[in-house]
Amino acid sequence: METDPRPLRVAIADDALLLREGIAKVLVDGGLELVASVGTGAELVEIAARGDIDAAVLDIRMPPSYRDEGILALEEMRAQGSTIGVLLLSMYATPEYALRVMGTGSGTGYLLKERVSEPQTLVRAVETVASGGSVVDPEVVEQLVQRTRADDPLSRLTERERSVLELMAQGYSNGGIAQALFLGLKTVETHVRSILQKLDLEESPEHHRRVLAVLTLLGAR
Repeated sequence: METDPRPLRVAIADDALLLREGIAKVLVDGGLELVASVGTGAELVEIAARGDIDAAVLDIRMPPSYRDEGILALEEMRAQGSTIGVLLLSMYATPEYALRVMGTGSGTGYLLKERVSEPQTLVRAVETVASGGSVVDPEVVEQLVQRTRADDPLSRLTERERSVLELMAQGYSNGGIAQALFLGLKTVETHVRSILQKLDLEESPEHHRRVLAVLTLLGAR
């Protein structure tokens, strides 16, 4: 008889103990395994280097400067070769931070801390980055969309294609997009192919092209 796969192993880094406990409860209740809960990015980098976790959830602003320690920790983990999923949490929708996060490659995400009160959203985001996908908070996506210029490649997309791309940025799979937009799966697949073509993304593994499409959305000005 087949056994259930082991749960995703997750570590949390946030200098606010109560918030760490809240995140931990949401993740454990969602079926994930909490491996460590620490107060600094440096501690999380050490944990990631041991290879004991599949994903990490960490605050962007932590000691000592309370500016971008979480992103610096992410960048250091990637520099060390870590491919774990990393979800950054922030009090504010800051597009510039989101761009830095997503610029480190696949398996990353940026959410507002208020999503901790939305258990399914938080758990799905962790699962998405752990599987190599990308997640961006809807508020950040909206800000970036509003910056889009008429000559930007995104202007080539239809309204429906833009909706599909925004959901891609939030970490939805094709099946999830189909459910959210009440479309057939084949229709969504057609929209995704059209998006990749209109954004002039060269042939490569589809997952990689999806990340590039999301980065195009995030890079819009």
